Amino acid sequence: MREGFYSIQVNSVQKVVNMVVGGSFSPEKVQQFLNDYHKNLDPIPASQYELRFDCRDLNVITQDMIPHLQGCFELYKTTGFKKVVVEIKQSAIIKMQLNRIAKTVGLEPFEVVEV
Repeated sequence: MREGFYSIQVNSVQKVVNMVVGGSFSPEKVQQFLNDYHKNLDPIPASQYELRFDCRDLNVITQDMIPHLQGCFELYKTTGFKKVVVEIKQSAIIKMQLNRIAKTVGLEPFEVVEV
């Protein structure tokens, strides 16, 4: 299984935060992601921005990772983005998992796009 990786890019002109997330995340990698997230996104007015995730290389989410992912979704909700869009490869399982987690934490508006 491929180790987790990510990138965070803030486009102030288009008011979009582009993130790429892939592989399988360890709890340590989740913490590193959260640190970088705060460093990059705390200074911006998130309510004016759309958060776009490229998750096409994300592995199926294991049961032990669901609490970490749920915590991240709660963070995106708290940050207050105008909209959150997640792009995935066609996968009914991942789409269902992501939609269920977003619904559980009340993350809206949220959209999963299969590409």
